[in-house]
Amino acid sequence: MSMRVVSNGDLHVTAPYLTSKKTVMRFIQDNEAWIAEAMRKMKEANEKRYDFYAQLPQETKEQVQEAVARLDVILKPMLLKYTALMGVHPAKIIYKPTISRWGSCNKKMGTIQFSTYLLLLPDLCVEHVVVHELAHLIEANHGPKFHALMDRYFPRWKEARKATRMAVRKS
Repeated sequence: MSMRVVSNGDLHVTAPYLTSKKTVMRFIQDNEAWIAEAMRKMKEANEKRYDFYAQLPQETKEQVQEAVARLDVILKPMLLKYTALMGVHPAKIIYKPTISRWGSCNKKMGTIQFSTYLLLLPDLCVEHVVVHELAHLIEANHGPKFHALMDRYFPRWKEARKATRMAVRKS
């Protein structure tokens, strides 16, 4: 059996198919201290994440428009550089205040979406997201071909990915 606390604070327990409810409940009771600590850590991580995104309020249309304008100034030169270098040309670039992803790519439609919350990240991290999403216009998944593209066009991608995670955690 195994258990984990997920981002919304729920406890998920995995057990073999015919495990009795009594056995599962005993497993949970035997691990109450671990569960309490895991829930505390998850709550703390969620609070830090909330604080990170709260640095850039985007509750009104005007706040979102201002963020879009600021982000466009930063991303346009990066997009020009890397579309030429990589030989890709997105059909459409979209900016939205998303917190679930820094960016996304629909290879079939040729559209790329960037989170306006990229404004909270260092330039290295933003550039990584740009190259990452453009690379998806060539290779849809995150397999070896995709990583080879990242190595070729943005060799510091692993460093940037780590810096992005640290930026959200330390807020």
